[in-house]
This record gives sequence, structure tokens and C-alpha cells, in this order.
Amino acid sequence: MATEQEIQQIKELINGILEAEPSYYLVEVRIKPTNNIKVFLDGDNGLTIEKCVQINRKLYALIDEKGWYPGGEFSLEVSSPGVDEPLKVRRQFLKNANRKVEVIFLDGSRREGKLLSSTENDLLLEETTGKGKKAVTQQIVIPFQQIKTTTVQIQF
Repeated sequence: MATEQEIQQIKELINGILEAEPSYYLVEVRIKPTNNIKVFLDGDNGLTIEKCVQINRKLYALIDEKGWYPGGEFSLEVSSPGVDEPLKVRRQFLKNANRKVEVIFLDGSRREGKLLSSTENDLLLEETTGKGKKAVTQQIVIPFQQIKTTTVQIQF
């Protein structure tokens, strides 16, 4: 099991790489017991595969240089979080404003609606209930401390 210290060291390297490119940001780092390091990044305007490859090469070289994994016994994956991954950092909420989201609360209840905005402490959700002439739209402020996950809902 990866220690919090290992994850923190990787985060510091990534943040150093991203200093030169402020439109990209770190979402999460996971390290599997097999020393498979998974780095999830996002960008205010998206994240291309080419950018992931570029950052992967820089980060791999830095980790290898540090000698944290003797004999190079580690693998590295750099990608954006999948569409099914919950939003984790504030910049993701800002980026996904005006998109439909599902909010799952700590008590297991759910709400769906349009993410209008977010602050440090809460998000503003526009929820429509009913259909046609009976549809009622309301805006709800939801404190982050009540939220288990918020996931963007893909619409076709």
C-alpha cells in the first residue's frame, strides 16, 4: 500500500512540472501495490493525449532520477479522469458549470440538475421537477460537506 508520503512526493513533482503550464492541474494521484502510479490531471480547456504523454515523460524521468523505486520497478500512467469519475477539485466544478450533474449525498439520497456555479463551500444546482406545464425549476445551494460525490451526466 502506498504511503501518504509517497503520494505527496509524486504530487510535488507534478506540481513542479505544472508550474510552467497553469491551465493544467492535478486532480488525484493513486499508487497501486505493484508500484503502478496513476496520475489524473485536467485542464481548464481540456487535456490532450499529447499533453499527457509530454507530462508522463517528464514525470517518469524525475521519478527515475530520484531513485525511489530501485531498479526502475514502477510504471506510470498520466491521464485525465474518465467521464464516470466524480469531480474532486474546485477547478473541475468551475469547468463543468452549466452541465448536468448527479449529486449523491452522504445519506445516500440523490439529486440531478444543472451545475450553475460553485464556491469554496458549496455548489448551486438548478433542479427541474415535473414535466411540461407542471415543471418546476428551483435553485438549490448544496454545501460540499453534505456531498459524497458529484458526477457529470453525459447526455446524448
